[in-house]
Amino acid sequence: MQLRKNGARSLPSFVGVLLLATGAVSAFGVAHAQTPEPLRNVVQLSASGQVEVDQDWLQMNLSVNREGTNAAAVQKQLQQSVDAAMRSLKPQAQGQDMQVHSGSFGVYPRHGSDGKIKGWQGRAEVVLEGKDFARISQAAAQVPDLTVSSMGFGLSKEGNIKVQDQAQAMAVENFKARASQLTKQFGFASYSLREVSVNSQDGYFMPRMQRASVAMAAAPKMDMAEPVPVEAGKTQVTVNVSGSVQMQ
Repeated sequence: MQLRKNGARSLPSFVGVLLLATGAVSAFGVAHAQTPEPLRNVVQLSASGQVEVDQDWLQMNLSVNREGTNAAAVQKQLQQSVDAAMRSLKPQAQGQDMQVHSGSFGVYPRHGSDGKIKGWQGRAEVVLEGKDFARISQAAAQVPDLTVSSMGFGLSKEGNIKVQDQAQAMAVENFKARASQLTKQFGFASYSLREVSVNSQDGYFMPRMQRASVAMAAAPKMDMAEPVPVEAGKTQVTVNVSGSVQMQ
């Protein structure tokens, strides 16, 4: 009797193990059946679109240098020059034609041959930028104490977006043309797009400004200096399209 009871008790456990094993085999079979087939006839390719356009944005940096034996005094002199320049320039600012804002500002120690501090020197900048090159150049010439230290040309935000749209359309068409050409060369009738990415080399405000250094005068600037001649060049906006297609 005891043997029969023990046997009766062990039967459900055995059945449970059997069902568990059967379920594991079934799950393995389903997972195996759902394994995707390896991709076939897929090719990676890339294409680009490039548009050359006139630069429509000028950035001109005006700077002033001061030195002395007291750091606070040098800083005060720089600040006075910047404040005077901003008071002169701000009334002439006009939207996208000309914008005015302060630039870098710093005071640094000047060391002697013995390594000790012999004095202090500082430099401050005021930045003019915009689309009206003549207005900016003339305004810069009328600022006392500050001289043109550098200038650069680029694209305005609006101009960059407009040109990027053109370059992107060219890149997409070139990508499609190359995909069709490769499909035919490999002996297939058509293709389907699998994945694609679009990247721009000049994707933001005033990309890759080309700077032209302007020599700074050592002496204070005259009240009415001659405007610095400015002439913009051209720049290129490039959009790259890359991805993969499956030939059929």
